[in-house]
Amino acid sequence: MRARAGGIAALVLGAALWSAAPVSAAPTEGAHRTTITASERATALRFWTDARVRSARDLDAPAAASAPSAAPGAAGGQAAPGSGEEVRVAPLPAPRSAAQAPALAASDPAPWTGGGLISTTAGKVFFQNAGGGTFACSATVANADNKSLVLTAGHCVVDAGTGEVYRNWVFIPGYANGNRPYGTFTASSLFHLDQYVSTAGNANYDLAFARLAPLNGRGLADTVGAQGIAFNSATGREVHSFGYGGSAAEGNGERLNHCAGVEYRDTGREGSTMWGIDCVQSGGSSGGGFLADFDAGSGGGYLVGNISVSAGSSEYHPVLGNEALDLYRRAGAA
Repeated sequence: MRARAGGIAALVLGAALWSAAPVSAAPTEGAHRTTITASERATALRFWTDARVRSARDLDAPAAASAPSAAPGAAGGQAAPGSGEEVRVAPLPAPRSAAQAPALAASDPAPWTGGGLISTTAGKVFFQNAGGGTFACSATVANADNKSLVLTAGHCVVDAGTGEVYRNWVFIPGYANGNRPYGTFTASSLFHLDQYVSTAGNANYDLAFARLAPLNGRGLADTVGAQGIAFNSATGREVHSFGYGGSAAEGNGERLNHCAGVEYRDTGREGSTMWGIDCVQSGGSSGGGFLADFDAGSGGGYLVGNISVSAGSSEYHPVLGNEALDLYRRAGAA
């Protein structure tokens, strides 16, 4: 079983030792974009050998604090669902060859064995921090204008304590037991909410998008399909979450796992706008998708959040409200 990181704190070790960070564009209000050059993408592709993929530590979700921290004058979280117009972008079916990828063998606990669109659009994220540590998270392909986006957690993109944006960031769709059935896609731009850093990690803002460069001349969604995504959507309904948890019961991060339930409001932390279900996936699942209107037959649905924090027997996702919609539109236009 691979070693597991002890949350965000493990990522900041040695932050002062690394000066070759990717070039960052000046942040706009509410959104921060980090651009990765072609040379840096080539370096990332070479960096992630099979041995490094196997040894990357599964990143634990930050523990849910008693109350989200907030910068002076900062709002407690994104606008509540329903405070803006609902926006829905439909799923994009996978090409026939991708959709026919074999499902994983069943074993405990809750592996996803249904195949379909989620088996090609869910995948693992790998990245490196300033101190040279290598880590793993989860992400999901989201349909967008550029057909090249994944949704993940903010803490899988940036250190909220220091503002360090991680390097050598790659996404492997359909990852299973060390296999890369559709190749390794490198990030060309990373997008996170400024509020996530300015509040030192308020989990209400713990979401991010990555724009992936084409691989062999073909875009990400054109290769594996894409899930739909919904903003300002209804809450309190049945949702499904997917991620690559690193515990032995979850396959040591080598298979896609699944939870489902009717979501409920996070009432345990003052100021929280998050929603969750009675299921906890372990380290490495961070960033995995929460989907509503999920069709188990086709494996398609609408992303309404990402795995962020856990407390007790619950895992929670930030809502995709107006701030997330603005970030998505910026990332989709990149």
